[in-house]
Amino acid sequence: MTKPSLPELLHAAVTAVGGTERPGQAAMAAAVAEAVDDNSHLLVQAGTGTGKSLGYLVPALAHGERVVVATATLALQRQLVERDLPRTVDALHPLLRRRPQFAMLKGRSNYLCLHRLHEGVPQDEEEGLFDQFEAAAPSSKLGQDLLRLRDWSDETESGDRDDLTPGVSDRAWAQVSVSSRECLGATKCAYGAECFAEQARERAKLADVVVTNHALLAIDAIEGAPVLPQHEVLIVDEAHELVSRVTGVATGELTPGQVNRAVRRAAKLVNEKAADALQTASEGFERVMELALPGRLEEIPEDLGYALMSLRDAARTVITALGTTRDKSVQDEDAVRKQALASVETIHGVAERITQGSEYDVVWYERHDRFGASLRVAPLSVSGLLREKLFADRSVVLTSATLKLGGDFNGVGASLGLAPEGTEGDDLPQWKGLDVGSPFDYPKQGILYVARHLATPGREASRTDMLDELAELVEAAGGRTLGLFSSMRAAQAAAEELRGRLDKPILLQGEETLGELIKNFAADPETCLFGTLSLWQGVDVPGSSCQLVVMDRIPFPRPDDPLMSARQKAVDEAGGNGFMAVAATHAALLMAQGAGRLVRATGDRGVVAALDPRLANARYGSFLRASLPDFWYTVDRNQVRRSLAAIDAAAKADGR
Repeated sequence: MTKPSLPELLHAAVTAVGGTERPGQAAMAAAVAEAVDDNSHLLVQAGTGTGKSLGYLVPALAHGERVVVATATLALQRQLVERDLPRTVDALHPLLRRRPQFAMLKGRSNYLCLHRLHEGVPQDEEEGLFDQFEAAAPSSKLGQDLLRLRDWSDETESGDRDDLTPGVSDRAWAQVSVSSRECLGATKCAYGAECFAEQARERAKLADVVVTNHALLAIDAIEGAPVLPQHEVLIVDEAHELVSRVTGVATGELTPGQVNRAVRRAAKLVNEKAADALQTASEGFERVMELALPGRLEEIPEDLGYALMSLRDAARTVITALGTTRDKSVQDEDAVRKQALASVETIHGVAERITQGSEYDVVWYERHDRFGASLRVAPLSVSGLLREKLFADRSVVLTSATLKLGGDFNGVGASLGLAPEGTEGDDLPQWKGLDVGSPFDYPKQGILYVARHLATPGREASRTDMLDELAELVEAAGGRTLGLFSSMRAAQAAAEELRGRLDKPILLQGEETLGELIKNFAADPETCLFGTLSLWQGVDVPGSSCQLVVMDRIPFPRPDDPLMSARQKAVDEAGGNGFMAVAATHAALLMAQGAGRLVRATGDRGVVAALDPRLANARYGSFLRASLPDFWYTVDRNQVRRSLAAIDAAAKADGR
């Protein structure tokens, strides 16, 4: 039998999912196949509606070797595993003459732990919670959640938290799950043979395609403890999120509460001298943290340094003692010891990392109104980590609707530790770039309006002229507005102001669950939804309910953001332009994602309104505009009002 061609395979897959081949899809599939075959790295910008999932799944399945697909969102993971992969495998089976297997794999804490469920939570602060399992009618929400989890454990095949509907609180889930450090291990655990997490790993080992998330990918690459099965090809979808997700995994944190929990967990298990030393070190750390002021620590203060060294040394002693001492009076000793060890090892690791004082780390204090002060440490850059751990031994394809910032791939490529193809005199791994465009006609479907006449935003809380402009735009649009704000305070102020001015429902992030807010926004065209960062990327509402997307200001990182400011300073000191490389690139990515909320289908029409004159007037404005979809551009406020009114009238005439 003749080997099927890639176009034949793609056509079969597209037909199976009930569609037609979309512009750019074939070019993407061919580029992915080429990258996989020659073991190279590829950056693909594929706009909304391109069908990029099939653009990489078809060549990946045709390749025949194991492929890992890492995504940032649960929604896309579910789409791949529940819709795209089953249909694609069925469609390709007759042509490939084999049926590729696929599986989803997440971090251990996403799966129900049967040991925790049946044996209880081995920590004093949760003592008695599982007594609620025996209550006929538990009175608390926590008790009700725990009973639901016990019943669900008899029904579920996956043990995956995301398969539990409706969900339970984080606090309830914490009672029935463990981290990888807390896990006893399949050979030591009485429930190892039935373990949901171990079963998921075994399925992944047998699969041709493993779907996971960015965080687990980062843990697998960075922490030196393989979680994912060996693979020859890695595909990173929603790749614009990868650097921030890897940074999150590589960030350490110490808080007084966290240290106190570690002390309590270890106290029953080690000799009095070791326990007292850790307690004393904990108290010293807490005293320092009481005086902590938010901000970066370019040098570690003497009192903090001393407190951290004491904490590190005491933790090391306890870790040694936990490995050698056995207290048979402790019920379920191994689970208690494992959790205590995990807590103390975390304390030791972060304290040691900060006291070592690497020039490649950034250390800072944070203070939260509810949780108090925390000490954090993060890498100045993750490009070296990615270059060494992710790109060295496999072909990597990275794709997203927003990878070309400022009109090219250079910024994203550099943040990943890659160099453009053809770069001479550089030992960095190299990337090829491809922009397959979008099926949408952006210049005809959307307008980019910049309110050039407004005052430049400052740090003041109120912008009266911006609120006036916003009210007029929402009125002209007949509602139908997604308001994207740079801070929660700004979103709240705008919602309060417009609720007093307009006869339109104004939904505000935080007043209901995000899913419910988006559902209500989509259901009523006159409704507006205002919010902050998660809305810039998390809203997919095609049709007439979203015909105006408003950005209150360019979303630069806060000037006092310790990590961003440190990265910007490092670029400046290396002779580059730190503002453009860090702050402007950060803003460009968010604005590109935000503007992408407007056109989600071929029939969508509307306006993206930026209420920040710097997008038109500042030198960096062209860089930011080049990062957005190619909408028709104007600064004419009257023209935009007429256009919005016409779009609103057309929607109403169609009964929308």
